[in-house]
Amino acid sequence: MSKILVTGGLGYIGSHTVVELINAGYEPVIVDDLSNSNIKILDQITKITGKKPVFHQLDLCDVNGVMSLATAEHDIEGIIHFAAFKAVGESVKLPLKYYRNNIFSLINLLDAYYGKPVNFVFSSSCTVYGQPDHLPVNESAPVKPAQSPYGNTKQIAEEILSDMVASGTNYKVISLRYFNPVGAHDTALIGELPIGVPQNLVPFITQTAIGKREKITVFGDDYNTPDGSCVRDYIHVVDLAKAHVAALKLMSGNDFEGYDVFNIGTGKGNSVLEIIAAFEQTTGEKLNYEIGPRRGGDVEQVWGDVSKSEKQLHWSAGLGIDTMMSSAWEWEKYLSNNPL
Repeated sequence: MSKILVTGGLGYIGSHTVVELINAGYEPVIVDDLSNSNIKILDQITKITGKKPVFHQLDLCDVNGVMSLATAEHDIEGIIHFAAFKAVGESVKLPLKYYRNNIFSLINLLDAYYGKPVNFVFSSSCTVYGQPDHLPVNESAPVKPAQSPYGNTKQIAEEILSDMVASGTNYKVISLRYFNPVGAHDTALIGELPIGVPQNLVPFITQTAIGKREKITVFGDDYNTPDGSCVRDYIHVVDLAKAHVAALKLMSGNDFEGYDVFNIGTGKGNSVLEIIAAFEQTTGEKLNYEIGPRRGGDVEQVWGDVSKSEKQLHWSAGLGIDTMMSSAWEWEKYLSNNPL
């Protein structure tokens, strides 16, 4: 059984990936500093899978702590690195917070396992494309200046990983460029769990529907899109989690060497207003929303060409918008009755 280190493993995408790793026969070891997650998610993972993963509470910016972790967990075969701050709007306001955390944590982790034959999956983002010239955007599209410090940390991290592999280390590395993960596990035991005011659309929708928030603000209705609101490629978080298992499997074969990148999305774009309408139609809940000014750091529209992932990762998204919205709503209702 391969042991896989999962940083940020109690977070939104991380927790779903831990479940999929266990389902696929891997042994995940979770590292999380709990700055944007909840220790009770460990129990939720255990309820879903029947297995309780090893857990280390650690800030990956702590050099000595990361080195001690690598000594304790010396026999891992893979790393999936989620641990990062991820709010676009906050990164515009607090850029140093994002550069310090997202870059230092990666470097410390790579240093700690340097020289060991490790398969490394990096949690990247479609933000590396900026506003693409052509849609759908594929992996060969030029990386344009990032629209936010968050996006820039993903660009810098990809460059670090590519340079490191080119230098002749034993690492194999895949960067997965996510589009917009939404939804929750079909058990409703794990899902997106924002601390404080949500920075992403769907948890704001569900919190508004259940009465935690007064209304939703749609940031701009004057973009060059069919209804004026921003367009994104929304992907169910369980589909996204399964892509990490597919990446590990690809790197475990003899045919993969070096470094590669893959888009992880559905290949289709939906606007903010379309997502609001889909939630209302799927759940029967009416939403209170208003149109506000554009938000700094947002790109107008982006969705991905996922043909490379389908052909080489043997992965594709299978869950649609209705399932994304209904599962997110079931998770929100679960939380209202079972606060974590």
